[in-house]
Amino acid sequence: MNKLSELKKHFTPPVLTFLAIAFLPAWVLFLVPLSFGKPGSSGYQMATMVSWALAMWMPGIAALIVTRFVEKKKLATLNLKRLGRKGFYFWAWFVPILMAVITGILTWAFGIGTFDSEFSIIKDSLAQLPEDIPLSPLMFMGAQIIASLTLAPLINTIFALGEELGWRGFLLPHLLPGGQIEAILVSGIIWGIWHAPAVLQGLNYPKHPILGVFLMIVFTILLGVFFSWLYLETRSPWAPALAHGTINAVAGLPMLVFLSVDITWGGTVASLSGWVSLAIVAGYLFWRGHLPVKEE
Repeated sequence: MNKLSELKKHFTPPVLTFLAIAFLPAWVLFLVPLSFGKPGSSGYQMATMVSWALAMWMPGIAALIVTRFVEKKKLATLNLKRLGRKGFYFWAWFVPILMAVITGILTWAFGIGTFDSEFSIIKDSLAQLPEDIPLSPLMFMGAQIIASLTLAPLINTIFALGEELGWRGFLLPHLLPGGQIEAILVSGIIWGIWHAPAVLQGLNYPKHPILGVFLMIVFTILLGVFFSWLYLETRSPWAPALAHGTINAVAGLPMLVFLSVDITWGGTVASLSGWVSLAIVAGYLFWRGHLPVKEE
């Protein structure tokens, strides 16, 4: 508790300015789709794709503005030109895939979802395609999985960099003087609260939107441990951005083979089943002494 009290001292004017810029425009952008129709409508979905993608860059834009114009520092201090040790980029890509696999296994083991041996979800998707496209369910699923493991993480990284430049590239280092673990915890809480307007519209926990706000905070704390470890080891926002992009690409892959799943409980990495995989990764990092990261 004393350390958390000490951490409050590091919420300096630059940090508070960063939070204001990261939150306010993003929350407006999160709410924009509501003016284009009800959730689920085509207008709402199109507006969500555009405005939420822009919202993802608000923390990064906040980091750039505060660094350059409030702290009067060079943008190079955000380490956008730095990659750090290359080996960590393998873990940034591989570990989220492992999390999705563990989530799928737990969804099946806990009986949260029914295994779709007939691939009915995939067949329904194929039915929407032109008849002259000769794709079997297995080919379609294979193509989706390959894209989710290769191309999608790279594309997603461009958008995820906006968040990681802010949360890990700016906020985390500013809170580190208050303690590494405390900084990871608090930055994870803030990151989760930032998602609140999106969660209330059904993101990740559509059947429990109000409870989902609190569930999202737990999720971001757990996931933030892994992302923060990548940043602290590389001192680059690119490593957590790749991990973030990969998570966004593979988090829902188990849903390809399950029916009747409440995604609050299973089927995605953000679900309670997914939390187990996140806790395993976080626990391993602490158990093996990888956290706290030793300062060079």
